[in-house]
Amino acid sequence: MRVLVTGITGFAGSHLVDYLLTLPDVQVFGIKRWRSRTENIKHFEQKIAIYECDLRDASSVRDMIEVVLPDRIFHLAAQSFVPTSWSAPTESLVTNVIGQLNIFEAVRRIGLEPRIQLACSSEEYGLVSEDEIPIKETNALRPLSPYGVSKIGQDMLGYQYARSYGMFIVRTRGFNHTGCRRGPVFVCSDFAKQVAEIEKGRRDPVIWVGNLDAIRDFTDVRDIVRGYWLALEHCDPGDVYNICSGVGRKIRDVLDMLIGMTSKSVEVKVDECRLRPSDVPVLIGDNTKFREKTGWELTIPFEITLKEIYEYWLERV
Repeated sequence: MRVLVTGITGFAGSHLVDYLLTLPDVQVFGIKRWRSRTENIKHFEQKIAIYECDLRDASSVRDMIEVVLPDRIFHLAAQSFVPTSWSAPTESLVTNVIGQLNIFEAVRRIGLEPRIQLACSSEEYGLVSEDEIPIKETNALRPLSPYGVSKIGQDMLGYQYARSYGMFIVRTRGFNHTGCRRGPVFVCSDFAKQVAEIEKGRRDPVIWVGNLDAIRDFTDVRDIVRGYWLALEHCDPGDVYNICSGVGRKIRDVLDMLIGMTSKSVEVKVDECRLRPSDVPVLIGDNTKFREKTGWELTIPFEITLKEIYEYWLERV
């Protein structure tokens, strides 16, 4: 089976390749841009085929698809950092929506029939009322960031192409996922790196934070990417599925857990630059539909994930 992963140099993409390489009879292909950072793929880049491709360039995408001829496509490439979508909304929309459109059109015009998984996002739900928690797939979409809007564009485009052209497209709305190799701009890695730097004496004992009252649903990335594979094994084309733990955690509690891993005394201060124009207050998902369809379940406790992230940064700061 020929499997194409977009976004392999990223966090989730590299972990997905780790998982794919444990499966029998799977040949992995990945794409990267010439300026992509490659530290996440050093440990497997000799085991897969990597092509240079810019998803925003339709001809580049079509040329790559004609060479790879994939049986399955896991589309993870995206501008995925919510704050960046405020400062560069056009970049977020073009990269996420047009990049995906180029994949669909290349597949359709070449005449392939791969199974395609779309890594959509819980940020699509946006403003959620208390009586809508835990969030089901049928919940209204009220995005509160340009990133959320771009992911709705990807999501709905997937639905439309599945219905209009009969393409085998499964949409997965992943809630917050974290783990080693997550960039330091994301909250768990950000806090873990700061605590590690304090532990190593590399910075003053002050941790800078944004909104600590937000509540998020965290899952280990390794459980998430296993879910991506199961989605194409068992889920219905055109349909959408939440992948999440179903457990809400206040960001303040995540910070306290990490502070508890150091013997140092630290002070917590709010950095106004880390506050967003509008923030999603609560995101807790309902994974019932996905569990019943695939048999997926959590295998890695959040406490273990957080400890591993902290140890990851201790080795690197």
